[in-house]
Amino acid sequence: MQVHSLWIYPVKSLAGIEVDSFELDDFGPVGDRRWMIIDEDRNFVTQRTHPELARIKPTLADGGVTITIPDAGCFPLVPTAESLRALVWRDWVKALVGEPEANEALSRFAGKALRLVYMPDDSFRRVDAGRVMDIRRVSFADGFPLLVTSVSSLQELNSRLDSPAEMRRFRPNIVVEGAEPWAEDGWQELLAGSVRLSLVKPCSRCVMTTVDPETGVKDAAVQPLRTLSGYRRTDEGVIFGMNAIHESSGTIRVGDSVTVPITE
Repeated sequence: MQVHSLWIYPVKSLAGIEVDSFELDDFGPVGDRRWMIIDEDRNFVTQRTHPELARIKPTLADGGVTITIPDAGCFPLVPTAESLRALVWRDWVKALVGEPEANEALSRFAGKALRLVYMPDDSFRRVDAGRVMDIRRVSFADGFPLLVTSVSSLQELNSRLDSPAEMRRFRPNIVVEGAEPWAEDGWQELLAGSVRLSLVKPCSRCVMTTVDPETGVKDAAVQPLRTLSGYRRTDEGVIFGMNAIHESSGTIRVGDSVTVPITE
């Protein structure tokens, strides 16, 4: 097996960026989901309720993040000194509000008052203690630093769909090729290059899988969630992919070998 592709998401729920490699820090892939969108109640906002966010494209340049908003232009994301507590799922997290120009353009695009917030290094959000005993941190990702998916599992799913789904709909960080379909269900650990990963929770999927990543419209012609629910429903939900934590820093590259360590 090997790493087929790698993705990072500088802003939670905006478009992802395919990369040739990424480094890992305490949060996960460097720069992954350190920015997030909140509403007036300081609650996180995603494509679940605002699928049009898929059309906003982040780019990485000079160590920072710029977003391109349709019909509005490009805006660098710069945190200010204004601090607040922002809610992501059940976690209230210290964050810094971004500069107003990007917030105002984003609000016009979405038709409601929104702000971009940044998770600074001194903010700590813990990975689910029910799944990971060690005190580990995570960014604004849904719950874990990494999501691992498999090319062959998507191919198997697509064999059941009238119109194929792209892997982008599932928003992985690491895509593995060369495994049997759904082999990831049984993985507890992986070695990706020199980085050891612990796979700690199956990833339950939501309505975001029905959003076309190009148009930002929920696509009636491609229904991966409906199909998955017919044969991939468990006590954890409708499953595609595995959430993971990294057990060391390091760099993962496209083409790196992926192995399942043998346990005695």
